[in-house]
Amino acid sequence: MKYRAKQMVIFLSLFSLILGALHFYLYQRTAYYLQLDFFAKTLCATILASLMVITIVAMPLSRALPGVFAKIISWIVYPWMGLGLLLITGFLIADLLWLSLNIIALNSSFILATQLQKNFGLTVLFFAVSAAIYAMWNGLRFIKTKNVEIRLKKLPAKLDGLRIVQITDIHIGPILGGDWLQRVVDRVNALEADIVAITGDLVDGSVAELGAHVLPLQNLRAKHGVFFVTGNHEYYSGADEWCDFLRNLNITVLRNDLVSLKINDETIDIAGVEDWSSRHFLGGYNLQKTVAARNINNALILLSHQPRTMHDSAKHQVDLQISGHTHAGQIWPFNYLVYLQQPVSHGLFQYSNSGNSADSANSNLQLYVNSGTGFWGPPMRLGTFAEITVLRLRSV
Repeated sequence: MKYRAKQMVIFLSLFSLILGALHFYLYQRTAYYLQLDFFAKTLCATILASLMVITIVAMPLSRALPGVFAKIISWIVYPWMGLGLLLITGFLIADLLWLSLNIIALNSSFILATQLQKNFGLTVLFFAVSAAIYAMWNGLRFIKTKNVEIRLKKLPAKLDGLRIVQITDIHIGPILGGDWLQRVVDRVNALEADIVAITGDLVDGSVAELGAHVLPLQNLRAKHGVFFVTGNHEYYSGADEWCDFLRNLNITVLRNDLVSLKINDETIDIAGVEDWSSRHFLGGYNLQKTVAARNINNALILLSHQPRTMHDSAKHQVDLQISGHTHAGQIWPFNYLVYLQQPVSHGLFQYSNSGNSADSANSNLQLYVNSGTGFWGPPMRLGTFAEITVLRLRSV
Protein backbone atom coordinates (compact mmCIF):
# COMPACT_ATOMS: atom_id res chain seq x y z
CA MET A 1 0.00 0.00 0.00
CA LYS A 2 2.88 2.39 0.86
CA TYR A 3 4.49 1.57 -2.50
CA ARG A 4 1.28 2.38 -4.40
CA ALA A 5 0.87 5.66 -2.45
CA LYS A 6 4.47 6.65 -3.23
CA GLN A 7 4.00 5.83 -6.91
CA MET A 8 0.80 7.90 -7.00
CA VAL A 9 2.57 10.92 -5.47
CA ILE A 10 5.40 10.68 -8.02
CA PHE A 11 2.91 10.28 -10.88
CA LEU A 12 0.77 13.24 -9.78
CA SER A 13 3.86 15.45 -9.38
CA LEU A 14 5.14 14.70 -12.88
CA PHE A 15 1.60 14.91 -14.27
CA SER A 16 1.14 18.37 -12.70
CA LEU A 17 4.43 19.69 -14.12
CA ILE A 18 3.69 18.43 -17.62
CA LEU A 19 0.10 19.67 -17.47
CA GLY A 20 1.24 23.10 -16.30
CA ALA A 21 3.72 23.39 -19.17
CA LEU A 22 1.13 22.35 -21.75
CA HIS A 23 -1.49 24.80 -20.47
CA PHE A 24 1.08 27.60 -20.42
CA TYR A 25 1.96 26.79 -24.04
CA LEU A 26 -1.74 26.90 -24.98
CA TYR A 27 -2.10 30.28 -23.28
CA GLN A 28 0.98 31.73 -25.01
CA ARG A 29 -0.02 30.52 -28.48
CA THR A 30 -3.65 31.58 -28.14
CA ALA A 31 -2.67 35.07 -26.96
CA TYR A 32 -0.02 35.39 -29.67
CA TYR A 33 -1.93 34.20 -32.71
CA LEU A 34 -5.25 35.82 -31.81
CA GLN A 35 -3.48 39.03 -30.69
CA LEU A 36 -5.52 39.23 -27.49
CA ASP A 37 -5.78 42.46 -25.49
CA PHE A 38 -5.19 42.60 -21.74
CA PHE A 39 -8.75 41.70 -20.77
CA ALA A 40 -8.91 38.77 -23.21
CA LYS A 41 -5.51 37.51 -22.02
CA THR A 42 -6.69 37.60 -18.40
CA LEU A 43 -9.88 35.72 -19.26
CA CYS A 44 -7.95 33.15 -21.29
CA ALA A 45 -5.41 32.63 -18.49
CA THR A 46 -8.18 32.24 -15.90
CA ILE A 47 -10.07 29.65 -17.96
CA LEU A 48 -6.95 27.62 -18.76
CA ALA A 49 -5.68 27.77 -15.16
CA SER A 50 -9.07 26.59 -13.88
CA LEU A 51 -9.15 23.70 -16.35
CA MET A 52 -5.60 22.76 -15.40
CA VAL A 53 -6.42 22.66 -11.67
CA ILE A 54 -9.60 20.64 -12.23
CA THR A 55 -7.65 18.17 -14.38
CA ILE A 56 -4.91 17.75 -11.78
CA VAL A 57 -7.31 17.09 -8.91
CA ALA A 58 -9.77 15.04 -10.96
CA MET A 59 -7.99 11.67 -10.54
CA PRO A 60 -7.67 11.59 -6.74
CA LEU A 61 -10.85 13.63 -6.16
CA SER A 62 -13.16 11.65 -8.43
CA ARG A 63 -12.62 8.49 -6.36
CA ALA A 64 -13.47 10.29 -3.13
CA LEU A 65 -16.71 11.81 -4.44
CA PRO A 66 -20.14 10.19 -4.87
CA GLY A 67 -20.68 8.66 -8.33
CA VAL A 68 -22.76 11.46 -9.80
CA PHE A 69 -20.17 14.14 -8.92
CA ALA A 70 -17.31 12.00 -10.19
CA LYS A 71 -19.20 11.63 -13.46
CA ILE A 72 -19.70 15.41 -13.79
CA ILE A 73 -16.00 16.09 -13.18
CA SER A 74 -15.03 13.38 -15.66
CA TRP A 75 -17.28 14.85 -18.35
CA ILE A 76 -15.53 18.21 -17.88
CA VAL A 77 -11.94 16.96 -17.60
CA TYR A 78 -11.70 14.19 -20.18
CA PRO A 79 -13.30 15.99 -23.15
CA TRP A 80 -11.08 18.97 -22.32
CA MET A 81 -8.02 16.71 -22.32
CA GLY A 82 -8.93 15.56 -25.83
CA LEU A 83 -9.63 19.06 -27.12
CA GLY A 84 -6.47 20.39 -25.42
CA LEU A 85 -4.30 17.75 -27.12
CA LEU A 86 -5.80 18.65 -30.50
CA LEU A 87 -5.22 22.36 -29.85
CA ILE A 88 -1.60 21.72 -28.91
CA THR A 89 -1.10 19.66 -32.05
CA GLY A 90 -2.67 22.41 -34.15
CA PHE A 91 -0.54 25.15 -32.61
CA LEU A 92 2.65 23.11 -33.06
CA ILE A 93 1.85 22.80 -36.77
CA ALA A 94 1.02 26.51 -36.90
CA ASP A 95 4.33 27.36 -35.22
CA LEU A 96 6.28 25.39 -37.81
CA LEU A 97 4.44 27.07 -40.69
CA TRP A 98 4.71 30.52 -39.14
CA LEU A 99 8.43 30.07 -38.47
CA SER A 100 8.95 29.01 -42.10
CA LEU A 101 7.09 32.08 -43.34
CA ASN A 102 9.18 34.33 -41.09
CA ILE A 103 12.40 32.83 -42.47
CA ILE A 104 11.13 33.43 -46.02
CA ALA A 105 10.21 37.01 -45.11
CA LEU A 106 13.69 37.72 -43.73
CA ASN A 107 15.30 36.60 -46.96
CA SER A 108 12.93 38.21 -49.44
CA SER A 109 10.58 41.11 -49.98
CA PHE A 110 7.68 39.00 -48.66
CA ILE A 111 5.70 40.93 -46.00
CA LEU A 112 3.81 39.14 -43.22
CA ALA A 113 0.47 40.75 -42.41
CA THR A 114 -0.86 40.73 -38.85
CA GLN A 115 -4.19 39.44 -40.20
CA LEU A 116 -2.40 36.36 -41.52
CA GLN A 117 -1.10 35.70 -38.02
CA LYS A 118 -4.63 35.94 -36.64
CA ASN A 119 -5.94 33.65 -39.38
CA PHE A 120 -3.45 31.01 -38.28
CA GLY A 121 -4.95 31.09 -34.78
CA LEU A 122 -8.56 31.02 -35.98
CA THR A 123 -7.77 28.11 -38.29
CA VAL A 124 -6.26 26.09 -35.44
CA LEU A 125 -9.30 26.77 -33.24
CA PHE A 126 -11.74 25.81 -36.01
CA PHE A 127 -10.07 22.54 -36.94
CA ALA A 128 -9.35 21.51 -33.33
CA VAL A 129 -12.95 22.04 -32.21
CA SER A 130 -14.34 20.36 -35.35
CA ALA A 131 -12.01 17.39 -34.92
CA ALA A 132 -12.94 17.12 -31.22
CA ILE A 133 -16.68 17.05 -32.02
CA TYR A 134 -16.18 14.33 -34.64
CA ALA A 135 -13.82 12.39 -32.36
CA MET A 136 -16.37 12.42 -29.53
CA TRP A 137 -19.13 11.20 -31.85
CA ASN A 138 -16.82 8.48 -33.14
CA GLY A 139 -15.72 7.52 -29.63
CA LEU A 140 -19.23 7.26 -28.19
CA ARG A 141 -20.98 5.56 -31.09
CA PHE A 142 -21.27 1.83 -30.70
CA ILE A 143 -18.49 -0.57 -31.50
CA LYS A 144 -17.74 -2.22 -34.82
CA THR A 145 -17.38 -5.98 -35.10
CA LYS A 146 -14.17 -6.83 -36.92
CA ASN A 147 -13.66 -10.24 -38.54
CA VAL A 148 -10.10 -11.58 -38.92
CA GLU A 149 -8.97 -14.93 -40.32
CA ILE A 150 -5.73 -16.41 -38.97
CA ARG A 151 -4.07 -19.56 -40.31
CA LEU A 152 -2.18 -21.63 -37.75
CA LYS A 153 0.16 -24.41 -38.80
CA LYS A 154 -0.51 -26.50 -35.70
CA LEU A 155 -4.29 -26.14 -35.70
CA PRO A 156 -5.91 -29.55 -36.35
CA ALA A 157 -8.33 -29.80 -39.26
CA LYS A 158 -11.14 -30.69 -36.85
CA LEU A 159 -10.72 -27.26 -35.21
CA ASP A 160 -10.77 -25.32 -38.49
CA GLY A 161 -13.13 -22.36 -38.09
CA LEU A 162 -12.77 -22.09 -34.30
CA ARG A 163 -13.83 -18.58 -33.31
CA ILE A 164 -12.31 -16.49 -30.54
CA VAL A 165 -14.15 -13.25 -29.74
CA GLN A 166 -11.83 -10.69 -28.16
CA ILE A 167 -12.79 -7.65 -26.13
CA THR A 168 -10.16 -5.52 -24.43
CA ASP A 169 -9.38 -2.12 -22.89
CA ILE A 170 -12.98 -1.63 -21.82
CA HIS A 171 -12.07 0.83 -19.04
CA ILE A 172 -15.25 0.74 -16.99
CA GLY A 173 -15.12 3.87 -14.85
CA PRO A 174 -16.76 7.27 -14.42
CA ILE A 175 -17.86 7.53 -18.07
CA LEU A 176 -18.45 3.95 -19.27
CA GLY A 177 -20.65 2.00 -16.87
CA GLY A 178 -22.77 -1.10 -16.49
CA ASP A 179 -25.43 -0.21 -19.07
CA TRP A 180 -22.79 0.23 -21.75
CA LEU A 181 -21.07 -3.00 -20.74
CA GLN A 182 -24.38 -4.89 -20.94
CA ARG A 183 -24.68 -3.79 -24.57
CA VAL A 184 -21.18 -5.13 -25.23
CA VAL A 185 -22.11 -8.44 -23.59
CA ASP A 186 -25.26 -8.69 -25.72
CA ARG A 187 -23.24 -8.10 -28.87
CA VAL A 188 -20.65 -10.72 -27.91
CA ASN A 189 -23.31 -13.29 -27.03
CA ALA A 190 -25.00 -12.74 -30.40
CA LEU A 191 -21.75 -13.84 -32.07
CA GLU A 192 -22.00 -17.31 -30.41
CA ALA A 193 -18.28 -17.56 -29.81
CA ASP A 194 -16.36 -20.73 -29.13
CA ILE A 195 -14.05 -18.82 -26.79
CA VAL A 196 -14.25 -15.29 -25.37
CA ALA A 197 -10.99 -13.55 -24.46
CA ILE A 198 -10.85 -10.41 -22.30
CA THR A 199 -7.29 -9.14 -22.59
CA GLY A 200 -6.97 -6.64 -19.75
CA ASP A 201 -7.69 -3.05 -18.73
CA LEU A 202 -11.26 -3.90 -17.83
CA VAL A 203 -11.61 -1.26 -15.09
CA ASP A 204 -10.40 2.08 -13.79
CA GLY A 205 -11.29 1.79 -10.14
CA SER A 206 -11.70 -0.63 -7.26
CA VAL A 207 -14.16 -3.50 -6.84
CA ALA A 208 -16.00 -1.45 -4.21
CA GLU A 209 -16.45 1.40 -6.68
CA LEU A 210 -17.18 -0.49 -9.88
CA GLY A 211 -18.14 -4.07 -8.99
CA ALA A 212 -21.83 -3.46 -9.70
CA HIS A 213 -20.99 -2.04 -13.14
CA VAL A 214 -18.98 -5.14 -14.08
CA LEU A 215 -21.73 -7.62 -13.15
CA PRO A 216 -23.02 -7.86 -16.76
CA LEU A 217 -19.93 -9.98 -17.52
CA GLN A 218 -21.58 -12.86 -15.63
CA ASN A 219 -23.94 -13.13 -18.62
CA LEU A 220 -21.14 -13.68 -21.14
CA ARG A 221 -21.56 -16.95 -23.02
CA ALA A 222 -19.01 -19.02 -24.97
CA LYS A 223 -19.04 -22.71 -25.89
CA HIS A 224 -15.64 -23.44 -24.38
CA GLY A 225 -15.13 -20.70 -21.81
CA VAL A 226 -14.58 -17.03 -21.07
CA PHE A 227 -10.97 -16.13 -20.20
CA PHE A 228 -9.45 -13.02 -18.63
CA VAL A 229 -5.90 -11.69 -18.17
CA THR A 230 -4.80 -8.60 -16.28
CA GLY A 231 -3.75 -5.32 -17.84
CA ASN A 232 -1.74 -2.52 -16.30
CA HIS A 233 -4.91 -0.76 -15.12
CA GLU A 234 -5.91 -3.77 -13.03
CA TYR A 235 -2.66 -3.25 -11.15
CA TYR A 236 -3.64 0.37 -10.51
CA SER A 237 -7.07 -0.75 -9.30
CA GLY A 238 -6.35 -3.85 -7.20
CA ALA A 239 -5.51 -6.85 -9.41
CA ASP A 240 -6.01 -9.53 -6.74
CA GLU A 241 -9.43 -8.23 -5.72
CA TRP A 242 -10.58 -7.95 -9.33
CA CYS A 243 -9.39 -11.43 -10.24
CA ASP A 244 -11.28 -12.90 -7.28
CA PHE A 245 -14.38 -10.92 -8.26
CA LEU A 246 -14.26 -12.12 -11.87
CA ARG A 247 -13.85 -15.75 -10.84
CA ASN A 248 -17.19 -15.42 -9.03
CA LEU A 249 -18.72 -14.38 -12.38
CA ASN A 250 -17.73 -17.75 -13.90
CA ILE A 251 -14.81 -16.24 -15.79
CA THR A 252 -11.56 -18.20 -15.98
CA VAL A 253 -8.78 -15.89 -14.82
CA LEU A 254 -5.38 -16.81 -16.23
CA ARG A 255 -2.52 -15.51 -14.10
CA ASN A 256 0.49 -17.20 -15.66
CA ASP A 257 -1.72 -20.24 -16.27
CA LEU A 258 -2.35 -22.63 -19.15
CA VAL A 259 -5.55 -24.52 -19.91
CA SER A 260 -5.82 -27.37 -22.43
CA LEU A 261 -9.22 -27.44 -24.13
CA LYS A 262 -10.54 -30.69 -25.63
CA ILE A 263 -12.69 -29.80 -28.65
CA ASN A 264 -13.86 -32.29 -31.28
CA ASP A 265 -11.41 -34.89 -29.91
CA GLU A 266 -8.51 -32.46 -30.48
CA THR A 267 -6.59 -30.30 -28.02
CA ILE A 268 -5.75 -26.60 -28.14
CA ASP A 269 -3.90 -24.74 -25.37
CA ILE A 270 -5.03 -21.36 -24.04
CA ALA A 271 -2.49 -19.54 -21.86
CA GLY A 272 -2.61 -16.20 -20.13
CA VAL A 273 0.08 -14.10 -18.47
CA GLU A 274 0.09 -11.23 -16.04
CA ASP A 275 0.57 -7.78 -17.53
CA TRP A 276 4.13 -7.03 -18.67
CA SER A 277 4.39 -4.11 -16.21
CA SER A 278 4.14 -6.59 -13.29
CA ARG A 279 7.27 -8.53 -14.26
CA HIS A 280 9.33 -7.02 -11.39
CA PHE A 281 6.79 -8.14 -8.76
CA LEU A 282 6.62 -11.53 -7.06
CA GLY A 283 4.05 -13.54 -9.01
CA GLY A 284 4.12 -11.08 -11.91
CA TYR A 285 4.57 -11.72 -15.63
CA ASN A 286 6.26 -15.08 -16.22
CA LEU A 287 5.72 -16.72 -19.62
CA GLN A 288 8.45 -19.29 -19.03
CA LYS A 289 6.58 -20.67 -16.02
CA THR A 290 3.26 -20.50 -17.84
CA VAL A 291 4.27 -22.72 -20.77
CA ALA A 292 6.76 -24.98 -18.95
CA ALA A 293 4.46 -28.02 -18.95
CA ARG A 294 2.87 -27.51 -22.39
CA ASN A 295 2.65 -30.14 -25.11
CA ILE A 296 4.70 -28.59 -27.92
CA ASN A 297 2.53 -30.39 -30.50
CA ASN A 298 -0.58 -28.46 -29.49
CA ALA A 299 -1.39 -25.06 -30.98
CA LEU A 300 -0.84 -22.47 -28.24
CA ILE A 301 -2.94 -19.29 -28.02
CA LEU A 302 -1.53 -16.72 -25.58
CA LEU A 303 -3.54 -13.90 -24.02
CA SER A 304 -1.12 -11.09 -23.14
CA HIS A 305 -2.25 -7.53 -22.58
CA GLN A 306 0.75 -5.76 -24.11
CA PRO A 307 2.06 -6.48 -27.64
CA ARG A 308 5.64 -5.91 -26.47
CA THR A 309 5.72 -9.44 -25.02
CA MET A 310 5.79 -10.84 -28.58
CA HIS A 311 9.58 -11.39 -28.56
CA ASP A 312 9.24 -13.55 -25.45
CA SER A 313 6.27 -15.31 -27.05
CA ALA A 314 8.31 -16.10 -30.15
CA LYS A 315 11.12 -17.48 -28.01
CA HIS A 316 8.65 -19.85 -26.31
CA GLN A 317 7.06 -20.99 -29.60
CA VAL A 318 3.64 -19.41 -29.07
CA ASP A 319 1.49 -19.78 -32.19
CA LEU A 320 -0.87 -16.83 -31.69
CA GLN A 321 -0.66 -13.94 -29.23
CA ILE A 322 -3.79 -11.86 -28.66
CA SER A 323 -3.21 -8.40 -27.17
CA GLY A 324 -4.67 -4.93 -26.65
CA HIS A 325 -3.31 -1.99 -24.61
CA THR A 326 -2.48 0.40 -27.48
CA HIS A 327 -5.98 1.70 -28.36
CA ALA A 328 -4.28 2.16 -31.77
CA GLY A 329 -3.28 5.57 -30.38
CA GLN A 330 -6.97 6.51 -29.86
CA ILE A 331 -6.55 10.12 -31.03
CA TRP A 332 -4.44 11.15 -34.03
CA PRO A 333 -1.52 11.89 -34.14
CA PHE A 334 -0.79 9.92 -30.97
CA ASN A 335 -0.99 6.66 -32.90
CA TYR A 336 2.60 7.41 -33.96
CA LEU A 337 3.70 7.61 -30.32
CA VAL A 338 2.55 4.03 -29.71
CA TYR A 339 5.72 2.82 -31.46
CA LEU A 340 7.86 4.44 -28.77
CA GLN A 341 6.66 1.73 -26.39
CA GLN A 342 5.09 -1.06 -28.46
CA PRO A 343 6.26 -2.89 -31.61
CA VAL A 344 2.77 -2.98 -33.13
CA SER A 345 -0.08 -0.45 -32.97
CA HIS A 346 -3.02 -2.60 -34.08
CA GLY A 347 -4.04 -5.37 -36.47
CA LEU A 348 -2.55 -8.72 -37.47
CA PHE A 349 1.23 -9.08 -37.50
CA GLN A 350 3.42 -11.98 -38.60
CA TYR A 351 6.48 -12.17 -36.36
CA SER A 352 9.87 -12.34 -37.98
CA ASN A 353 13.10 -12.63 -36.02
CA SER A 354 15.05 -9.35 -35.93
CA GLY A 355 18.00 -10.29 -33.79
CA ASN A 356 16.06 -10.42 -30.52
CA SER A 357 16.75 -14.10 -29.89
CA ALA A 358 18.25 -16.98 -31.81
CA ASP A 359 15.55 -19.20 -30.27
CA SER A 360 12.83 -17.26 -32.11
CA ALA A 361 14.36 -17.52 -35.57
CA ASN A 362 11.99 -20.32 -36.60
CA SER A 363 8.96 -19.00 -34.75
CA ASN A 364 5.52 -19.22 -36.38
CA LEU A 365 4.16 -16.57 -34.03
CA GLN A 366 1.33 -14.35 -35.21
CA LEU A 367 0.18 -11.38 -33.16
CA TYR A 368 -3.22 -9.72 -33.22
CA VAL A 369 -3.60 -6.36 -31.48
CA ASN A 370 -7.15 -5.14 -30.86
CA SER A 371 -7.52 -1.34 -31.02
CA GLY A 372 -9.71 -1.38 -27.90
CA THR A 373 -13.38 -1.94 -27.16
CA GLY A 374 -13.69 1.13 -24.94
CA PHE A 375 -11.48 4.16 -24.40
CA TRP A 376 -9.33 5.70 -21.70
CA GLY A 377 -9.54 9.37 -20.74
CA PRO A 378 -11.16 11.48 -23.47
CA PRO A 379 -14.34 9.84 -24.82
CA MET A 380 -12.88 10.36 -28.29
CA ARG A 381 -11.42 8.45 -31.22
CA LEU A 382 -9.82 10.24 -34.15
CA GLY A 383 -8.38 8.11 -36.93
CA THR A 384 -9.12 4.93 -34.93
CA PHE A 385 -12.17 2.79 -34.20
CA ALA A 386 -13.28 0.71 -31.24
CA GLU A 387 -13.73 -2.96 -32.00
CA ILE A 388 -15.07 -6.31 -30.92
CA THR A 389 -12.89 -8.80 -32.78
CA VAL A 390 -13.90 -12.19 -34.14
CA LEU A 391 -10.72 -14.20 -34.72
CA ARG A 392 -11.53 -17.19 -36.92
CA LEU A 393 -8.75 -19.77 -36.75
CA ARG A 394 -7.97 -21.78 -39.87
CA SER A 395 -5.87 -24.92 -40.19
CA VAL A 396 -3.21 -25.21 -42.86
